[in-house]
Amino acid sequence: MLVIACYSNKGGVGKTATAVNLAHLAAQSGLSVLLCDLDPQGASSFYFRVKPAKKLKEALFFQSGKRFSEAIRGSDYDKLDILPANMSYRDFDVFLSQMKKGQTRLRRVLKREAKDYDLVVLDCPPNISTLSENVFLAADKVVVPVIPSTLSERTFKQLLAFLKEQDNTGPEKVLGFFSMVQARKSMHVNTMARMRIDYKKRMLATEVPFSADIEKMGVHRAPVASFAAGRAGSTAYEALWSEIQAGLDG
Repeated sequence: MLVIACYSNKGGVGKTATAVNLAHLAAQSGLSVLLCDLDPQGASSFYFRVKPAKKLKEALFFQSGKRFSEAIRGSDYDKLDILPANMSYRDFDVFLSQMKKGQTRLRRVLKREAKDYDLVVLDCPPNISTLSENVFLAADKVVVPVIPSTLSERTFKQLLAFLKEQDNTGPEKVLGFFSMVQARKSMHVNTMARMRIDYKKRMLATEVPFSADIEKMGVHRAPVASFAAGRAGSTAYEALWSEIQAGLDG
């Protein structure tokens, strides 16, 4: 079982769209996939038309294997299951801070309850917290969408600095890619060129464009490839998955 976390400490960068599309493409490639929605807003669950996990509340997520397994739902796509979120997930940091070995709880529950999947994709809330520390320890790769702008570049730098300071994880897990790219904007072009030099080991080649089709995922409640195959947004995510998959296989 491999674990990919779709994460950013900045909101509004395309994190959930990335998680949804990577999970869908991984399942299409033949892998058995569990998309684990860790964001209390439940956007990934919404995109796949899955209702909140009402019984998987409070610390039961980390303590009750039975409740965790029972909360998993099938999707409309072969080989892709969803573990939906609910609003109680906003208290994860409280529960984890009170648990013994709280920093490794997520890794332990995934190894125990998701071991039959080839791939687990985590859609993570946008903050640096006890939960995100769990994510960094549990994930084999941390995929980070970066809008080519000043604030998004700054938060990417902060994330790498934070991981460098940790004793048991590091920035080598991070795979950044440019998201919501508008090639006509000189700021986007200049920022991408600079960051590809400054973070050449951390930035993937794929660029996901600003796309109306990706925005319409919320209307269709589906991955972009299911309703806009062959268009720019869909092909960009296909390229992103191929690039990530090649790194995992290597």
